[in-house]
Amino acid sequence: MATRSCDGCGEDVSIAGGIANIWTLEKDTTDGLTLELADGTEHFLCYPCIERLPDDREPTAEDVAAL
Repeated sequence: MATRSCDGCGEDVSIAGGIANIWTLEKDTTDGLTLELADGTEHFLCYPCIERLPDDREPTAEDVAAL
């Protein structure tokens, strides 16, 4: 399984699928998403960091940096 660093906390996040699981029956999950934010930037964030983004307005790169 592949991993990618979360842009918020820096932790390695598992990414399921792709060539790594082609010959196995593993049903692993991806533990994050790439989000396009209101300011046009894209960030890969783990689910806990996504939960910490502000709910009262559209998040921006500054919010990701504050994580």
